[in-house]
Amino acid sequence: MSRISQDQIRRRLDEAEGYLLLELPLRSLEILESRADWAGMQFEACLLKGEALRELNRYREALKPLEMASALRPADSRVALALGWCYKRTNRLAQAIDSLERVAREQPGDALIHYNLACYWSLAGTASKAIEALATALELNPELRGLVPLEADFDRLRGNPDFERMVPGRAPA
Repeated sequence: MSRISQDQIRRRLDEAEGYLLLELPLRSLEILESRADWAGMQFEACLLKGEALRELNRYREALKPLEMASALRPADSRVALALGWCYKRTNRLAQAIDSLERVAREQPGDALIHYNLACYWSLAGTASKAIEALATALELNPELRGLVPLEADFDRLRGNPDFERMVPGRAPA
């Protein structure tokens, strides 16, 4: 493939990403579906297509390109977060947890991965793992503490003394 073609491909992917940033996922999807092969940029194309479909609440459809992106870059946190989001919304909570656990081992310093794991473990009814993941997330990024009171995923944990110590406005015991 010539250099110009590679540059053109990069520009099309940049355009698709731009439409996503402008909250125009349908336009992004049109671009991404205009080619079957993204010649050397398949990961980027799969990730963007999955994100566009996710933005359109087409979670089941988003799984295929996101799973392809994950196969190409298994330790990418963006893919794991998007996969987790879609798995959760398609009633595949165990897969959401597996996706994030795998990346958490590769990137233990990613607070958002741990925060989402805490949400999914809470939904799964595993309080100890949820609290452990949340504690890690808050240690890595204390600003996430402000999200906790509004997060419905943590409703099962409310009233748990270990969880309540992490809630903003409450002093740790």
